[in-house]
Amino acid sequence: MASPRRDTRGIVDAAELFARVNFRRPEPPEPLRPYVEHYWLIDWDLPEPYVSHVVPHPSVHIVFQQYEGQEPSVEVAGVQFGLFTQKLEGRGRVCGVKFRPGAFRLFAPQCPVSEWTGRRTWWPEVYPDTDPAAILAPDEEAARIAALDAFVHTLGPHPDPQADLATALVDRIRTDRTIRRVGDFARAEGMSVRLLQRLFAGYVGVGPKWVILRYRIHEALERAETSQPVDWAGLAADLGYADQAHLVRDFTATVGVPPTAYASARRPT
Repeated sequence: MASPRRDTRGIVDAAELFARVNFRRPEPPEPLRPYVEHYWLIDWDLPEPYVSHVVPHPSVHIVFQQYEGQEPSVEVAGVQFGLFTQKLEGRGRVCGVKFRPGAFRLFAPQCPVSEWTGRRTWWPEVYPDTDPAAILAPDEEAARIAALDAFVHTLGPHPDPQADLATALVDRIRTDRTIRRVGDFARAEGMSVRLLQRLFAGYVGVGPKWVILRYRIHEALERAETSQPVDWAGLAADLGYADQAHLVRDFTATVGVPPTAYASARRPT
């Protein structure tokens, strides 16, 4: 399998997030890298509340979290359709596992991944014996990472060639800009559209069309984060849109503001 990209795609105003919190993305150990894209660790001590926004990837996350004044908890966050928003205040800590698209089914084979989509499910409903404090309590970052390693190893993986295929297909969509239509992609892979859609529902949690559109928005968001002017019409053509208006529509619906306004707000004056 190809290694996933190591970037900040999907994070809305990444510079602001990094200025507010201590955010790290350590890699898992080699045996888990075909399945886990990365861990993500966040610690914060904020004098005033801060709201983070992320345009989600087609990935399932397991999230251990400790918010000030609350008991530590853990949840499974399925693929989210819209903008993911989280308010952070006071002091807190999060340790997350981001599974590669298609791979979570290997660790929770009891149901299609589509059943997790759009949901944030408290972990006791799934594995009641998990102790989130064992992950969150250690002061040493290395100890937290080791605890995440041990936790993921206890879940699997349970071998399934279909999961490997789903991961490879999503990787192809992520890295190949020429993939623009589901029908063309299915034919190129020697599959029917229905079979491709069924595979994605069972192992990714969303359809191939959604994945194609989401990676387009990630690309546009990353361009908008740069300090250089963006040729939006040219970018729309590069990403396979019929015209700039369609890109503007999708970006605005996902992020909440048009791409030009988003870029202008982050460009140095």
